[in-house]
Amino acid sequence: MIKTYYYNYQESKMYHDVDLTRRAELLQDTRNLLWIDLYNCTADELKYVGNIFDFHPLAIEDCLHDSPRSKVDKYEDDEDQYYFFVFHALRYDEEKEIEITTEELNIFLGKNYLVTIHKKPLQTIGRIAAASLRSNHYMNRGPDFLLYSMVDGITDEYFPILERLSARIDELEDEIYVEPVHEIIDEFLTLKRNIVLIRRVIQPQKRIFANVNGRYSFEIDEENIPYYIDLVDHLERISDSVESYRDLISGALETYYSLVTSRTNDTIRVLTVISTVMLPLTFITGFFGMNVPIPFSESYVSTAIIFVGLMGMTYWMLKLFHKRGWI
Repeated sequence: MIKTYYYNYQESKMYHDVDLTRRAELLQDTRNLLWIDLYNCTADELKYVGNIFDFHPLAIEDCLHDSPRSKVDKYEDDEDQYYFFVFHALRYDEEKEIEITTEELNIFLGKNYLVTIHKKPLQTIGRIAAASLRSNHYMNRGPDFLLYSMVDGITDEYFPILERLSARIDELEDEIYVEPVHEIIDEFLTLKRNIVLIRRVIQPQKRIFANVNGRYSFEIDEENIPYYIDLVDHLERISDSVESYRDLISGALETYYSLVTSRTNDTIRVLTVISTVMLPLTFITGFFGMNVPIPFSESYVSTAIIFVGLMGMTYWMLKLFHKRGWI
């Protein structure tokens, strides 16, 4: 499915479903802006748009396959220069086995056009598209502002996910002191997997918008730079939170293992004391239980003496263990 949104600067007016074969006419004024959104498009539709804008075959190939990491590539020829971006939105569903999944968003950024490609509906894209049907708020500040609006919307969707992960970490930290169970290990491993996934998404995107020696990885209009500074600040906050959560999970997991080890040692210590107490008792009863003649074995008094001796030995051993802090 191909949707088009066209802003005419001279008329200060929005148009929709324009004829892409008129691309040269539509973009003749560099202040005009054309946004093409390809949602769940076929390979033929993608190649059709690619041929109109003469996109590089490698960029088209990247759009047809999922990319594991965010990136920006620069393409230029004698007539045009454009950038190809790969971003990832996050989808969170705590009820599923794989709680966090990524949705890829590919973007071509030109001098006065923007092409977005995504297989599944994205809330941010839908919101901007709906707003563009009513006004030119997102379209009258240049393609770099439209790009910022999309990435900023995707970035804002990370925060509720991080808040939920933070709440789950707090819950686990309380549970490990109550009664450690095997399910907690699975929960910890799931959280670690989620944190690694978010970190793998955030780090490359943060590098895309980093300002290195006063230069960005792509061209940004001077008046839109403050928006990208704010975007980088959001990404930095998310990155810092992810690193903090990773440390918290590692620390909580170590605490959990320490508690389990401590309880296991307590159990082993009790069993060892029982075994130590029973060892001499078993020896004595076994010795006097032999089917051979033993002195005083026919006297009832000897039975009482042996019983009292066993009880006395048990009491002495328990008192000795308690005195040394073993029990």
